[in-house]
Amino acid sequence: MTRILFAGGGTAGHVEPALAVARQWRALHPDSKITFLGTHEGLEARLVPDAGFDINFMRKVRIARRLSPSLLLAPFSLVISVAQSIAVMRQCDLVIGFGGYVSGPAYLAAALTRTPIVIHEANARPGLANKLGALFTEHTAIAHSIDSGRLSQALLAGLPLREDVVSAYRSASYDWQKARTQAKAKLGFDSTQPLIFIFGGSQGSLALNKVIEESRDALIKDGVQILHGIGAKNQTPSSMPGYQAHGYITDMATAYLAADLVISRSGAVTCAEVNTLGKYALFIPLPIGNGEQELNARDLVSQSRAEILSQNLFTSSWLTSNFKRLLAQSKNAPLEGSDRDINAAAKMVALMEHALRGGK
Repeated sequence: MTRILFAGGGTAGHVEPALAVARQWRALHPDSKITFLGTHEGLEARLVPDAGFDINFMRKVRIARRLSPSLLLAPFSLVISVAQSIAVMRQCDLVIGFGGYVSGPAYLAAALTRTPIVIHEANARPGLANKLGALFTEHTAIAHSIDSGRLSQALLAGLPLREDVVSAYRSASYDWQKARTQAKAKLGFDSTQPLIFIFGGSQGSLALNKVIEESRDALIKDGVQILHGIGAKNQTPSSMPGYQAHGYITDMATAYLAADLVISRSGAVTCAEVNTLGKYALFIPLPIGNGEQELNARDLVSQSRAEILSQNLFTSSWLTSNFKRLLAQSKNAPLEGSDRDINAAAKMVALMEHALRGGK
């Protein structure tokens, strides 16, 4: 029996691709044992068990980007996390990591136990964990082309997508206009009126929520409908005619299909899903991090399917002045989605099989 350890936690950007690959592996290798490594604080603590996979928890290693007292504790947390990872890894044949807090200790543990490593990097600018892991393996894959570093030679596999997004793409491909009309009706919106779908990623965004709160009435008065993903931990406002607010949107595929305009952060998963099912997007990159969110969105901008705006410029007055222009650009954008990432999970499974054979 082959035993696979998946490491990738924190945000949906790390968890969702891991789950997509895990499902694909389970479908092709039903006798394998799949285990996830995660933290109690990350989304994986809920999403992984909900998907029917086992999960082992480790201590979270948070490395501050700036000088702070927490940096003094990081080495101690890292040692504990690596030890916890080794305890799980002694029973595994392969480790596959997707970046984030969990992956760094997992890669170090795999190197110490001589366990084969496979890496997937979702962002256009690699994170620290995957840069570290790439020192220990040649079995690497990326979702976007990378210009320099060890990951620049990785397999360009695309981003593994959730089952509902893949299924929606294949179904909508027969008639994209019909699929979009039906999606609006399914969500309870008027199929003849434009719909803006706005959300702030898996955790929501207070900054984006505030802009919608301040501009909602004016947009609705102008005939715009709004589907608003608030974020599970944020207070959900009351819905009203033309406006729906949800703490967490589970049927993202239908939301993308229904939307005439998507307004969101530009995490790797969001960009891939918009590319697969979306029509046009206004991306507001997260203003913290290493700038990967803006890089993630550039490919869609080059296809005239997206626009990037800094968070400090995204205000209610800007939105009410520009939404008609954005909807017009959406109307002129390609109606069809893209199959670029449809087979990414299958490519990752093939890379894992190659690594298990010793790279032969």
